[in-house]
Amino acid sequence: MEATAAEAQAAIAEEFGFFGDWTERYQYLIDLGRKLPELPEAWKTEEHRLLGCQSKVWIVAQGNAAKLDFHAISDSSIVSGLIHLALRVYSGRSAAEILATTPDYIATIGLAKHLSPTRSNGLAALLAFIQDTARRAGEPA
Repeated sequence: MEATAAEAQAAIAEEFGFFGDWTERYQYLIDLGRKLPELPEAWKTEEHRLLGCQSKVWIVAQGNAAKLDFHAISDSSIVSGLIHLALRVYSGRSAAEILATTPDYIATIGLAKHLSPTRSNGLAALLAFIQDTARRAGEPA
């Protein structure tokens, strides 16, 4: 894992730059999705289900303002790849760093132009969950 969210975004942009077309980039997304750790069955509940995604996505946040870890998976291989990228940028970071980090990698690698509307909505829901979790973690108790 990169030391900062900015470094993670730069590394993602560099990796996607190696691929000549979107067929190769989708295959890379699928491969990344396969690298996600399994989510415990106990977490695959409606309580942890991310709404706004056509695919089934479960996400669990752990930690506090100093460090938030996100664990997530989908029943869709491409969506799991999108989750992998988002977790690479945001998981393991402080709430302040998460809130200060715009997901620029999405535009940088051309992802926004190559996702279906339903996948774009799901990615937006995932990023909103991460931001909302960071916002709540950073609020005084």
